[in-house]
Amino acid sequence: MIDTKKLFAVAKAKGIQDIQVYFSNTTNLSVQIFEGDVDKYEIADSSSLTVKGIFNGKMGVYRTEVLEDSLIDEIVDTIISSAKVIDSLEDGIIYEGDKEYKELDDIYNEELTNLDVAKKIETLKELDTKFHAFDEKVKNVETSYTETTNSVLLENSKGLKLFNKANASYIVAEVIVNDGEDQRVGFDVQITNDFKDYKIDEMVQEIATDALNSLGAKPVDSGNYEIVFTGLALATLFSAFQGLFSGRSVQKGISLLKGKLGTAVGSSLINVVDDPFMKKSASSRSFDDEGVATKFKYLIEKGVLKTYLHNLVSAKVDGIESTGNGFGGGISSVNMKIESGVTPKEEMIQSCKKGLLITNVQGAHAGANPVSGDFSLQAAGYQINDGKIGAPVALITVAGNFIQMLKDVVLVGSESKMTYYGITAPYIKVKSMPVSGN
Repeated sequence: MIDTKKLFAVAKAKGIQDIQVYFSNTTNLSVQIFEGDVDKYEIADSSSLTVKGIFNGKMGVYRTEVLEDSLIDEIVDTIISSAKVIDSLEDGIIYEGDKEYKELDDIYNEELTNLDVAKKIETLKELDTKFHAFDEKVKNVETSYTETTNSVLLENSKGLKLFNKANASYIVAEVIVNDGEDQRVGFDVQITNDFKDYKIDEMVQEIATDALNSLGAKPVDSGNYEIVFTGLALATLFSAFQGLFSGRSVQKGISLLKGKLGTAVGSSLINVVDDPFMKKSASSRSFDDEGVATKFKYLIEKGVLKTYLHNLVSAKVDGIESTGNGFGGGISSVNMKIESGVTPKEEMIQSCKKGLLITNVQGAHAGANPVSGDFSLQAAGYQINDGKIGAPVALITVAGNFIQMLKDVVLVGSESKMTYYGITAPYIKVKSMPVSGN
């Protein structure tokens, strides 16, 4: 690690008003099993250093993966050079820090890191065996385990020094089933930082059953249907529109949420939060990349838009405080979560007369317009007839508008699922949406 005292001293001597270093380290363990054999075993460790400095009121930046003192003069000179060519009228900001940062003592689980890799591989092989034993139509099985530890150190010339360490893991399972006439894929992910949380038998049951039940899936007739989205399908859709909450996007006029603070943008059942303290997420943080304390916040509460997400620059433009969402030079949520409601998914299904259970949507980013909110996505799932799950459905397109869809939510499920999009979501029921099929 670079000697920050020396770096700060050289920067000051060369006329840099304030300077900040941001060191990040990520370690990854990846294991992949294909048809019972270890197909991949990889341990990766990567580190990077981002140094920001203010020269004549403008921010210069230097990024490197080389953490040696011999680079100090080059770092300082590059920051000065880059600051000189900045045309933006906005002044750079190095943050002095907040009075309080939440103590997070449950987002790093050392037991997970220390657990023998052999146990993790054994679990994947057990999954493989149980999938093949579940049904003779299960033809191919691929399982993988990924474990990530993220460490962050931030220090600046204003006396701020912060550290955060979090870890998590996820098991992915994918199966191909074939009955001689049709072939389908089943897929799911479980995420946690406590290995004891993994429910292998439940994973096998859900993935294999869904894949087998989807054999013979066909389009339905075009028309309007009651729609039930699973948590994964909803999270996939939300992932295409989460940039709408960025204060910077609002200021640039490329968010359909512009001018909607304090107004209804969804049903009163819809509550969307950013939870930077969520347990068992490797993304959880007590501070953002700018040193601002993160905060639990409602983006949408009872259907009403409560806040945009801000970093220091966008907050200054609006004359407010940063929300602690300055990451990677931009703005993003930490752990976005659509809060669960009170309706069990079984009751949600039973409430539909003519509906569709959407278990999978594809092309969320290509088929979604973040400015207008319109989307048209290929989907798959099951028919719902008089409150009962019916025939499998595929090759249909579900279309709508993101805000109108949120306003049309009539039920929210009582269980949530953490997904690989960094979004946690429950089942929801939308009263009616147009579907294109036959």
